[in-house]
Amino acid sequence: MAPGQLALIIFAVAFLLLVLFIGFFLLKLTRSLDIITLDVDSIARSSNEILGNANTLLNDVNGKVKTLDPTVQAVADMSTTVSQLNATIQNVTNKFSTAKAATSFGASGVAAAVAKQATKAAMGRYKNKKSTKKENK
Repeated sequence: MAPGQLALIIFAVAFLLLVLFIGFFLLKLTRSLDIITLDVDSIARSSNEILGNANTLLNDVNGKVKTLDPTVQAVADMSTTVSQLNATIQNVTNKFSTAKAATSFGASGVAAAVAKQATKAAMGRYKNKKSTKKENK
């Protein structure tokens, strides 16, 4: 055997090993890609189901929000009304405060005057009743 022939055999064996290695690598790569493809298909099917459930849930929530919108609006309107009532009460209170300062006897004086008048009226009725009983005897 000549050295050129020996080099050719070594080259052929090396090339054969290279082809076998590439073939084995491509075979494993094909199997891996098949497994990945199955997994991706499974994930895609699951994600479609999840998206369908999410759309159903979103539609349900939107329907409930539409139902709650009038209630929220009514609460907002009532809040405005309560704020207006509060402002009106503050205005009336301020008017009575200024009237109290002007008359200088205030709400307690008004209450005392009303109580005094009520007592006078009650005593008058009592005396009338008592005198009526005496006359009837």
